[in-house]
Amino acid sequence: MDPQRKRKVRLVVALGAAVLLAGALVYTSFSASTEAKQPSQLLSVAPGGSYDLTGRVVEGSIRRDGERIRFRVADRDGGESIPVAYSGVVPDPFRGGREIILTGEVERGVFAGQRDTLVTKCPSKFTAAHDS
Repeated sequence: MDPQRKRKVRLVVALGAAVLLAGALVYTSFSASTEAKQPSQLLSVAPGGSYDLTGRVVEGSIRRDGERIRFRVADRDGGESIPVAYSGVVPDPFRGGREIILTGEVERGVFAGQRDTLVTKCPSKFTAAHDS
């Protein structure tokens, strides 16, 4: 076989393998992600599943109990809320009114957050300010 033809065949095989690997990577990254649920969506789920909770921390609901922190998270529109129990690292910007994302499961009507999964979302500077 001609050496130039051999190089072309190798190039085509290598590029084909690279495209297949890239496609597999994209597929697994999108299939592994789950959409975060708001409290109103979690109130009716069966216990035992792992979920990502998103919403706003209810003002005045934060209570520290040793290593554990308890608070309520409400839908972004202020509707339903769910009690949350969490222990682990608490980000500095965590406070009432701040939007969060937390991974955990619903146990007897309380969202039990997994250790060290609490993330606060930064407020967007592109949204209109709320008048208080």
